[in-house]
Amino acid sequence: MTKAAPDSDRRTSRSGSRLKTAATALVVLIALGILLSLGTWQVERLHWKEGLLADIAERRAAEPVPLAAVEAMQATGADLEYRRVSVTGSFDHTRERHFFSTFEGQTGFYVYTPMTLADGRILFVNRGFVPFDLKPAEKRAAGEVAGEQTVTGYVRLPLAGKPSSLVPDNDVPKNIFYWKDLWTMASSTGLDRSAIVPLFVDVDASVQNPGGWPRGGVTQFDLPNSHLQYAFTWYGLAAALVAVVGVAWRRRGRDRRA
Repeated sequence: MTKAAPDSDRRTSRSGSRLKTAATALVVLIALGILLSLGTWQVERLHWKEGLLADIAERRAAEPVPLAAVEAMQATGADLEYRRVSVTGSFDHTRERHFFSTFEGQTGFYVYTPMTLADGRILFVNRGFVPFDLKPAEKRAAGEVAGEQTVTGYVRLPLAGKPSSLVPDNDVPKNIFYWKDLWTMASSTGLDRSAIVPLFVDVDASVQNPGGWPRGGVTQFDLPNSHLQYAFTWYGLAAALVAVVGVAWRRRGRDRRA
């Protein structure tokens, strides 16, 4: 009985070692699968983003279409973001809303002004940027154009909610918006929600206002596209994991033979 104990201990040790090896291999395979899946997902996102950027470039190069054509596209479920549009109406400068922003390194505001269309509906138009000290409309009175105006620009869709908890809440009493809440912009001016066109229009650089302010052409098209870098990162981590595990197993094999 005393001679059998060492053999039993060795069998137990070998069994425990095999179990540990199997568990380690399982963990490695799971980790490897996750890393490869993340890399593949980023490649898929890369193809999607490249397609989106190409589509946006095509929209930017297109001729402006009437608002009615844009709304017809909207009814079909088409993506309207950045589509060129031409709108005609009269601005109500007494109800302009101010969106805090920076443009070309300068702090200021985008001026969102309600435009009354021929059918009586109201469209909020981003007329462009003004520096911080020109927030009061009386300081740029020349740019408060009167009468019927036709402007061209880009369709922008309203946000469903605040994009991040890091974004400050809109300061409605001071007329300073930190995120583009169309319905709060409308209600804060006393406009009837049912009359509001549910989108924005950013005027393009062709719109030149008297006095130079607001300055149009502020729409940003530089969408981040780092998916290839992320894919290389995840695939690189997967390769590193395989290399580390391979080296560890080779060392373990040498130690057993020693």
